[in-house]
Amino acid sequence: MTRSFFARDSRAVAPDLLNKLVVRGERVGRIVEVEAYCGSEDPASHAYRGRTPRNATMFGPAGHLYVYFTYGMHFCANVVCGTDGEASAVLLRGLTPVAGLAEMRAHRPLARSDRDLCSGPARLAQAFSLDRTLDGADLVIADRGLSIEDDGTPPPPAPGVSARIGVSAGAELPWRFYVRGAVGLSRKG
Repeated sequence: MTRSFFARDSRAVAPDLLNKLVVRGERVGRIVEVEAYCGSEDPASHAYRGRTPRNATMFGPAGHLYVYFTYGMHFCANVVCGTDGEASAVLLRGLTPVAGLAEMRAHRPLARSDRDLCSGPARLAQAFSLDRTLDGADLVIADRGLSIEDDGTPPPPAPGVSARIGVSAGAELPWRFYVRGAVGLSRKG
């Protein structure tokens, strides 16, 4: 993946990320659900009120990973988009496990099935061991052993589109994109 792919508006990057691969060592998952967040114009974005130590990565170069801790117990991961200083990102919401399932299961021992391994942003972060130590990781050059790759599988021609999940401000915005019927969706369309 090139930096220019990510250096676009998150609402354009989000549907184009569908069917790309998240790769960390032997663990590989196909991206099947994402949500776009648009910085200062988006009341649901962590960057809506400006830069803080927690969200600083969102303001940096495109193609990096922004990881945050939520609800006092879960990590979630976003791909930074746009231009430096813009604070635009795409939340990774769901993956279909492709390889390294044994390692994913070791990190998600309570998952009832393979279908549940990466179905939701906190679950996929846990399955891939994504935590604050990976905040700022460069996904283009895989500087910390984590990357997003393109195996030639195109995004769906007509992805599912809906309002984002679990937000109150900006809840009406249709910035959730997903592969219809895919394994690993956090919620059906």
